[in-house]
Amino acid sequence: MDIRDFTVAELSKMLAKGAVSSAEITKAYLSAIEKEDGEIRSYITVTADRALKDAAAADGRRGKNAALSPLDGIPYALKDLFCTEGIRTTCASKMLENFVPPYTATAVKKLEGAGCVLLGKLNMDEFAMGSSTETSYFAKTRNPVNRERVPGGSSGGSAAAVAGRLAPFSLGTDTGGSIRQPSAFCGIVGLKPTYGRVSRFGAVAFASSLDQVGPMTRTVYDNAMVLSAIAGNDPLDAASLPHPVPDYTASAAPGRLEGMRVGLPDELFVDGISPTIKAAVLKAAESLAEKGAAVERCSLPRVEYALPAYYIISSAEASSNLGRYNGVGFGYAAADAESIAELYTRSRSEGFGWEVKRRILLGTFALSSGYYDAYYKRAQQARTLIMQDYDAAFARFDCLLAPVAPITAWKFGEMSADPLEMYAADICTVSVNVAGLCGMSVPCGTDENGMPIGAQLIAKPLCEETLYRAGAALYGR
Repeated sequence: MDIRDFTVAELSKMLAKGAVSSAEITKAYLSAIEKEDGEIRSYITVTADRALKDAAAADGRRGKNAALSPLDGIPYALKDLFCTEGIRTTCASKMLENFVPPYTATAVKKLEGAGCVLLGKLNMDEFAMGSSTETSYFAKTRNPVNRERVPGGSSGGSAAAVAGRLAPFSLGTDTGGSIRQPSAFCGIVGLKPTYGRVSRFGAVAFASSLDQVGPMTRTVYDNAMVLSAIAGNDPLDAASLPHPVPDYTASAAPGRLEGMRVGLPDELFVDGISPTIKAAVLKAAESLAEKGAAVERCSLPRVEYALPAYYIISSAEASSNLGRYNGVGFGYAAADAESIAELYTRSRSEGFGWEVKRRILLGTFALSSGYYDAYYKRAQQARTLIMQDYDAAFARFDCLLAPVAPITAWKFGEMSADPLEMYAADICTVSVNVAGLCGMSVPCGTDENGMPIGAQLIAKPLCEETLYRAGAALYGR
């Protein structure tokens, strides 16, 4: 059996018993990346020398019975928007093609403190803006299940690396579904934690009130292991929650669900969802009921406003966050500019891709004088109504079950000609970010083309344990 076929939990047990070394695991993955990633293109930067050094250090600790954590010696990879001291962080953009941060993101530091071994940095949609990883400046990542199709986005490289057995686990970010949707497209487990559950410090911002860091894994239990390592309060992140971190793995074992109440929101089974996806998710609901959960339909009457509210809020915040990239402080600077105005204009025009520029323009318009009240203010008001609808639902239910996306992974180029059509593909996921909830994608079948389908579990803030309990019962891994 290929060592890459073992899960994180299995590798952890093997390392603890001395049945395998971190160096052996790391070399197997580095070899696979060299041989296979030339076609998949999940990596932007591979940190082979560092990985081998860290693996040797982990083996030394294991040999002295001084492992830092159950994850000590386990390799992983990062979406390339996490700052890593001494290793370039590009955000898949020409703007940051050669940027090497002087510090490391908190979530990454936590994994380093747990003894994890960094394999490299993963491809993504430029500045996390996209749903297919087609907007990357460097390459288009291919879906390992079918290489003619997209892996989803914006964390497409993170999903493809895990699904393609090019990393045991990865970290992504989710602003409107960017962990859950690519996880569904590639047939893996992806968690968007509660807003503030994991520090965002050092993760390059797209939309600060929506972004959240989360794990992408092959199993529910692996996901719980990683979240246990990266969650917790961080004084460097003002939005970080002070609540203690439970052992999430205690909730991630398959079992009965007596007492759990599961809602099926009518508005998330919208017109336009593939009948195959709808049938797969409803079959997942039947599976939860068979395991003892009480499953009922429910309504989120104002969630229909989530998609326009999300794109107004996220674009407005993006236009503000990306204002720092002007050719002066850091990042790409246009050559031979004859004035500061020309430097600003050319650096941003040449350094950003078309999707990033589109969202900057949209956000700047929404915040401009005369339009702020009509767009941004109303979007924030809609956000409050959506949160109220979820509060009402969670007064009745422990979690909600819905599709992750209305369609499965599409072929390259099928959606890129019409950005509004691609934006609409986020209809099932964006409300979770707008309301600050936690959500998880779990595989629940395949379509007629053999492409994975994901079921989305949603819970109120700080109820990740509920998601793991339901996810483990549903997926069994």
